[in-house]
Amino acid sequence: MILNRLLKLGFIAILIASFTACGSTDDSAEAIVENAVFADLDGNQVSIKDFEGKLVLIDFWESWCGPCLQVFPTMHELREEYPDEFEVLAVTVGLNEGPEDARRFAAEHDYDFNWLYDDTGVFTKLGGQGIPFKVFVDPDGKLISIEMGSYGREGDYNKTKELIQEFF
Repeated sequence: MILNRLLKLGFIAILIASFTACGSTDDSAEAIVENAVFADLDGNQVSIKDFEGKLVLIDFWESWCGPCLQVFPTMHELREEYPDEFEVLAVTVGLNEGPEDARRFAAEHDYDFNWLYDDTGVFTKLGGQGIPFKVFVDPDGKLISIEMGSYGREGDYNKTKELIQEFF
């Protein structure tokens, strides 16, 4: 009987610890995003804090990701429409490619993005397991949302434009 009681108390302690850990995931994601640092394609550090004052899309991608590439033209269009309000950080994840692959892709395409590489593991720390994987950050540098997948060109365009208009 005492053993059963101890097992129950141990189980309850594990449940409480699990719920506490789950509750801190949001705080952890916020801290990871607010302190995110990437490398540009020349190896220089770029901080998310460098873009305060703008709505930022951190778009984790690689050149073989069809849905990622499908949305790039619309995000470029939004950059042209809102150059002072919206920023795109196109961050190569390093699943199958490195900075050299991203550099080649960027040279072949005229998108107004900040081409970066995730050399600090932000993607993994945020729970990223596949791409497209998008993170929206408000003008104060606070996490808005983390999204897996794509709504297609029109859907991603409309969603992002709504966010821009919400903040500006």
